[in-house]
Amino acid sequence: MELNHEDATASASPEPTARAGSSPAASPSPAGRSSVPGDDPAADRHDRLQRKMSSRHLTMISFGGVIGTGLFLSSGYTISQAGPLGTVLAYAIGALLVYLVMLCLGELSVAMPWTGAFHVYAKELIGPGTGFVVAVLYWLTWTIALGSEFTAAGAIMRHWFPTTPVWMWAAIFIVVVFASNVFSVRVFAEAESWLAGVKVFAIIAFIVLGTLAIVGLIPMIDGSPAPGLGGLTRDGIFPRGLGAVLTTMLTVNFAFSGTELIGVAAGETADPGRNIPRAIRTTLVRLTVFFIGSIVVMAALIPWQEAGVSASPFVTVLDMIGVPHAGDIMNVVVVTAILSAANSGLFASTRMLWSLANEGTIPRIVAHTNMRGVPVVALALSMVGGLLALLSSVVAADTVYLVLVSISGLAVVIVWMAIAACQFLFRRRWLAAGHDAAELGYRTPGYPLVPIAAFIGSAASCILIVFDSSQRSALYWTVPFVALCYAGHALALHRGWVKA
Repeated sequence: MELNHEDATASASPEPTARAGSSPAASPSPAGRSSVPGDDPAADRHDRLQRKMSSRHLTMISFGGVIGTGLFLSSGYTISQAGPLGTVLAYAIGALLVYLVMLCLGELSVAMPWTGAFHVYAKELIGPGTGFVVAVLYWLTWTIALGSEFTAAGAIMRHWFPTTPVWMWAAIFIVVVFASNVFSVRVFAEAESWLAGVKVFAIIAFIVLGTLAIVGLIPMIDGSPAPGLGGLTRDGIFPRGLGAVLTTMLTVNFAFSGTELIGVAAGETADPGRNIPRAIRTTLVRLTVFFIGSIVVMAALIPWQEAGVSASPFVTVLDMIGVPHAGDIMNVVVVTAILSAANSGLFASTRMLWSLANEGTIPRIVAHTNMRGVPVVALALSMVGGLLALLSSVVAADTVYLVLVSISGLAVVIVWMAIAACQFLFRRRWLAAGHDAAELGYRTPGYPLVPIAAFIGSAASCILIVFDSSQRSALYWTVPFVALCYAGHALALHRGWVKA
């Protein structure tokens, strides 16, 4: 089945007029626009995507985007800053926030299963300027990640092949990830499922082995007694104070970024009314177990003063319980995690560009798709963006690249704020039009408290970084950048360069 997204933006009546979640052909937009994701009778159209993904694909794509260096490496930094129990608390708060955001996204994605998702929702429900800002921030986040991930993967490969240059491995991985995305959405989804599966298996094995070590069924290699859960309160509940826990929330939330990929892929999902809610439920439960379980194991076994980003805390734990070749094993897992995240990131950034082009915000040629429904122009431009980010990390690491990384670190949380605001406005407009919430195919529970709490929680994590000197630059650079995006879009709209 093909998605004719242009039909989704053809009219502009002020209120929703059709039942959401009934059939794909009748899913309303907040402005009364029908998404009509059926076959397009215009045979010469070359900007259509295809609905090929199942709930399994959605779940694994979300895993692929979220389980990466944020868990395998950055979690050590959080432990060293917030302390053992403080880190568990921080990740629990982060999981709760993601849960609230995804509840909001579920209602929107089922009612309006469009590629571009929250960018389109923000445009229709908040305003064209906000929609543009959301798309730019999200595209920038993933393109910056692409550059750093290819470099990181190449650097890790030198562990086994020390004489080979990083750029050679980076080039190989670039070709592999590009090929995964260019053939078809089905090929991408299957490749991502297998890559994410490696990470899931590794995390499950880690939690099982770590738990056995905590209770004493696996001896510590240094002969020390089983630590139990006493390590969680070593040196007090919050050794650096509660403030240290709160200031790590941006790092924790960034580690959870990628769960919203389910919304990006909604426009290429078969039977979105059934598959999207199923994928959201599965993803939230498993991610919570994987993240919280891994953090509890690490925090219980590793002295918090020794945790950091110089070595993966996963490797540290496996070394402590005597797992042979722990470093090699985790390097394989981390390389897989990096490639998986790059694969999902290229997919997400490509769809954001496609959506912008399909809406008429950027040249329509960018929305062109091949015969397999892949937006090849947007794909190529996103890959070029990733390569430019990689280049900036080499030639301007302390200037251009630093600014880009600072902005991308805050961008995802801003996107979460937009998702929460969109759900709040969508439901209000839906009810004002005389509809009942029971008509929706998927309802966000606890309305309006859930979207309000999600918005406030996301905003708070942005504001709290003011108190962390190591992350403060993200706020300094992102606020002017967002203002510049709004101003640029307003000017383009005034001059008639883009559609309203």
